Amino acid sequence: MTTTPAVPPGQRADDRDGPRPEDGRTGLRAALGGLTTRGRSFLAAGAAAAVCAYVLGQADLLRVGLLLAVLPLLCVVVLHRTRYRVATSRRLTPQRVEAGTEARVQLLMENVSKLPTGLLMLQDHVPYMLGPRPRFVLDRVEAGGRREVSYRVRSDLRGRFPLGPLQLRLSDPFGMCELTRSFSAYDTLTVVPRTTPLPPVRLGGEASGYGDGQQRALALAGDDDVIPRAYRYGDDLRRVHWRSTARYGELMVRREEQPQRSHCTVLLDTRRAGFQGAGPDSAFEWAVSGAASVLTHMLERGYAVRLLTDTGATVPGEGTDGYAGGASHDAAETAGLLMDTLAIVDHSDGAGLSRASDALRAGSGGLLVAFLGDLDEEQAALAGRMRGRAGSAVAFVLDSGSWLTGGAVTGAVEERTRQLREAGWTVLPVPPGARLADLWQQAAGALRDTAAADSHGGWA
Repeated sequence: MTTTPAVPPGQRADDRDGPRPEDGRTGLRAALGGLTTRGRSFLAAGAAAAVCAYVLGQADLLRVGLLLAVLPLLCVVVLHRTRYRVATSRRLTPQRVEAGTEARVQLLMENVSKLPTGLLMLQDHVPYMLGPRPRFVLDRVEAGGRREVSYRVRSDLRGRFPLGPLQLRLSDPFGMCELTRSFSAYDTLTVVPRTTPLPPVRLGGEASGYGDGQQRALALAGDDDVIPRAYRYGDDLRRVHWRSTARYGELMVRREEQPQRSHCTVLLDTRRAGFQGAGPDSAFEWAVSGAASVLTHMLERGYAVRLLTDTGATVPGEGTDGYAGGASHDAAETAGLLMDTLAIVDHSDGAGLSRASDALRAGSGGLLVAFLGDLDEEQAALAGRMRGRAGSAVAFVLDSGSWLTGGAVTGAVEERTRQLREAGWTVLPVPPGARLADLWQQAAGALRDTAAADSHGGWA
C-alpha cells in the first residue's frame, strides 16, 4: 500500500483509485480470511452435520450440512466478486489549530459505480492523542450517490498528527464475511502552541512606525534606497534623478534614505538539562507557549522577528539578516512558519547556550526576549554576555523544579536572576501557573524604571 502526500491547506485529499486490501492479499484467499465468527460457525456446523449424516446415513441431515457450509462460502464468493468503485475525500478545517481547540474533519464518500452498495463501514485512522477512531455505518449507497459524515478532533499536546488513511469495511447481508479495504490519501493536522494576548506596552527605544530597534535595514520592493539606481519598469517618473541620468546616459531614479525598522529576537531554551517534567502543564510547554505569544504580538506590532534556539538554529532562516515580517514579509505567512516550527520543537541534547550566543553576536541589535530554563553559574554568565548589542533584553527564567513540585522558587534561581540583572537584563522569575500577560506588563514597567534611572545618571 502506498500513501499520497498531504494536500495543500484548504483542499481535499482524494483517492479515486479505489480501496486496496488492508493486508496486501488478493483473491479468494483474502476473502476467506474475512470470514466472521458467524461465518466460521456456519462452516463448522455444516462440516459437522455432513460428517454425522455420513456416519448415521441420514440424507436429510446431509442436505442441512451442505446448506450451512455453502452459505458462508457463497457470501465469500459474492463479496469477492463485488466491484464497488468508491471515491473518498477528506476536508480538514482548519489545518492548523491551537492546542486545546477542535478541528472538524469531513468525510465524503461517492459511489461512482453503476451498482448500489451493500452495508459499508467507514473508519478513519486517528492518533490516540486526538481521540478514539471514528466509525460510521452506511446502510446503502445508490449508484452515483454521495454520503457525507464528519467528526471532531482535539489535542492538548502540540505536534503534527496524520489523519488517515481511510478504511472501508464491506459486509454481506448475512454478516458471514467482512473485507477491509484501505485508501492511501491522508491529511496532517498541525497543533500549534497556545498563544496569550499581550498588552501593547512600550519596551524601550521604539522607532517611528516600526517598533523597537536601533538598526537601519534595507527594504524590499516599495521602499526607497540610499543612492540613485537604474530605472525599472513601473518606477514613478517623479523620482527620476535628471543629473544622474545626464551623467550615465540612461534613466536613473532616486533612492532616498529609508525609515528605521525594528528587530525582535525571541530566544527559546530547549536544553533537556534545563527543564524537568512533561505534559501540557510543564515548564517547557509554558516557555514554548510564551515564545509563540511574544512572536505573534511583535509581528502584529510591525516588528521584524526571528526565533532562535539554544542550538543556534534560527527561523525563518538566515537570509539577509535572519528576520522576517514587519515591512519586508507578509506577517501572516511568517506567523504560520513560526507556529509550524514551534508545533514540533522538542528538547535538544545540548548542554549549553554557546551556539545561541554566537548567533546573537553575529546579528544586529533590537529587542531580545529570552525564555530560559534551569541555569548553572557558567550558563548564567554566558547568557549575561548575550545582552551585548541588544537595545533591550528581557529574560523569563523558569525553575522547572518548582513547576514539577509546585513549590517556591529556589535560592539558586534567585542567584542566577541577580547575575543576569547585573549583566543588564530585565529578569522576571516565572512561578508555576504564572500569566504571561502580567509578566509582560511587569517587564515594561521595569524597563521604564531603568530608562528613567539612566536619564538621571543612575542605574537600576
